[in-house]
Formats: sequence, structure tokens, C-alpha cells
Amino acid sequence: MNMEEPLWVWVVTVLAFFAVYTAEFIYAKRHPHVVKFREAAKWVIVYISAAILFGIGIWMIKGQDAGIEFFAGWITEYSLSVDNLFVFVIILSAFAVPAVYQQEVLQVGIIGALVLRFLFIIVGAAAIAKFSWIFFIFGAFLLYTAYKLASNHGTESDPSQNKVLKLAEKYLPVTPKYHEGAFRVKIDGKKYFTPLFIVMIAIFTTDILFALDSIPAIFGLTDDPYIVFTANAFALMGLRQMYFMLDGLLDRLIYLSYGLSVILGFIGVKLILHAAHENGFKSAPEITTPVSLAVIVGVLAITVFASLRQTKLHPELAHKPGQQASGSAIADIKRDHPGVEEA
Repeated sequence: MNMEEPLWVWVVTVLAFFAVYTAEFIYAKRHPHVVKFREAAKWVIVYISAAILFGIGIWMIKGQDAGIEFFAGWITEYSLSVDNLFVFVIILSAFAVPAVYQQEVLQVGIIGALVLRFLFIIVGAAAIAKFSWIFFIFGAFLLYTAYKLASNHGTESDPSQNKVLKLAEKYLPVTPKYHEGAFRVKIDGKKYFTPLFIVMIAIFTTDILFALDSIPAIFGLTDDPYIVFTANAFALMGLRQMYFMLDGLLDRLIYLSYGLSVILGFIGVKLILHAAHENGFKSAPEITTPVSLAVIVGVLAITVFASLRQTKLHPELAHKPGQQASGSAIADIKRDHPGVEEA
């Protein structure tokens, strides 16, 4: 494992990202509004530019290989994050979250994803440092994930079937009405959770699954924990604005899951070959990071082009994420808690 960065660099980096994410959350909390395309696009450009400049800095300070590793990792994590937006669309649609509160929900979910990924990076880095054969497990997991993505034909699961969510809806007192963005309210002297709290449970449980996919994928491109963390942090930064900027366009990326399955499968094979090489099979070929970057960019370009072209020719093929949930989650809350009146 490469642990070249001194502690102060880690501290400054983590605090800088923490400051940005905290400022984003405070802004979303204090200024609830429907985000327009122009506002969203401006911030997406700012955050992407920041990631590119950071990658150039890594390239200049740590060398060409480190720079390529960062860009390969960042692009991979960014594409996985965009795919995650499909799930966010389904959750927000299934729970009929008012547009004015959506950016707050998204920002909390993104912060949760960053914290989970940071914890998984620490665990993964420690495991890799001690057991080189762990790459076999990571590779096998990515191959399985790639298979699941491809076999699901690009569809996403119904959030109302989430077991953790169903338990929460069953045992927590919930009001069916959104109360100005509050997570908990008092009605007639009794405390109730709002649907927004249930939405956050759905977001956080999916964050765990996202982290399980993304961390093995980037460790297949670099074993530098600093690059792993910063690539993930930049990939999640601005994801809230990306959600609003891509509103409508997300529905047209019908082949994105297939493209990601190819990328994850490729990285899975790369990990297994690397593990074989590290564990005595010196004849096993190693796939270089520049080759990985070329494959990732090429597959994503083909995927986006094919998706946009196909949905232009056949608009009926576009996803309808808001219609994929089986029934209204708010109706389920009313059914499970018939004694609760709207305030």
C-alpha cells in the first residue's frame, strides 16, 4: 500500500471536503427551492473543473501514473454516481417528495455516501495491506455485480420493497404529510416522524449498496488510499446539482447500466489478474492503468451515444422511474397508520 501523504495532508484534504459538503448542506437547508438548469449547470461545471485541476496537481506532484490513476478512478466513480441518480429519482418519485425539499434530501444522502465510502476505504486499504489475495474477492464481487447490472436490463428495484424501509414504516409513527422539511413533528402532544425521515432511511440504505460497488471498483484501478478517497469525494461533489441538471436526460440513458456492467466486469478481470500475479502466478498478464482509462472512457462514450440515439429514434424506450414503484409509499404509510391524521 502507498501511504506517501503525511498526516497533515490527509487532515487538510478531509477538512476541505467537509467544509464544502457542509456548506452545500447548510445552503440546501436554508434556501429550499426548485433548482433550475442554469444554476445546476453552473455548479456542475465548477466542481468538474475543480476535479480536473486537482487531477493535474496529482499528476504534477505524484507523477504521471498517479495522475492517470486519479482520472480513471474519478471517471469510474462519477459514472457509478450518475447511475445512482436513477435510484434517487425512483425514491423521490415513489415518496412524492416536493421539489422544494429534494435538494436537501439529496445532499444528506450524498454526505452519507461519502462517510460510508471513507469508512470502506479504511477497511479496504487495511485488508489489502495485509492480504493480497483480497483482490480475488474484490474481482469476483465486481464480476457478480456486473452480471446483476446486465441481467436486470437496466431497471431499478422498487424502493418500497426495501426490508429496512418496510420495518421502519411498520414500527415508527409516521404522519402522511410533509411538514416544511421537518423530520419529526408533534401533533396533539404526540411525536411523529414525517415521510421525509422515511425517505432518508431509503437513501442511506441504498448508499451502503453504492459503497459496496464503488470501493472495490476503484481499488482495481489504484492501491493509493489518498487517490481512492479524493476520486470518490470529487465524484460525489456536485451530484445534487447533477440530479437537477440531468432531469429528463437521465431517462434517456437507457444503456448506462449495460455500460457500467462492462466496466465493472473489466475491472473485475483486472483485479483477478493482478491478484494472480501478486500470489505467485508471474505469467499472469497485468492490465495497465492507461489501458483501463481508455476502456472506461470508450465504453462510456459508446453507451451515452447509443442511449441518446436509440431514445431519439424510439422515445417510448426512455425510462419512467417515477412509474416503476409499485404503488404510492405515502398511501402505504396511511394504510399502516390509519389513526394518524394529516396536520
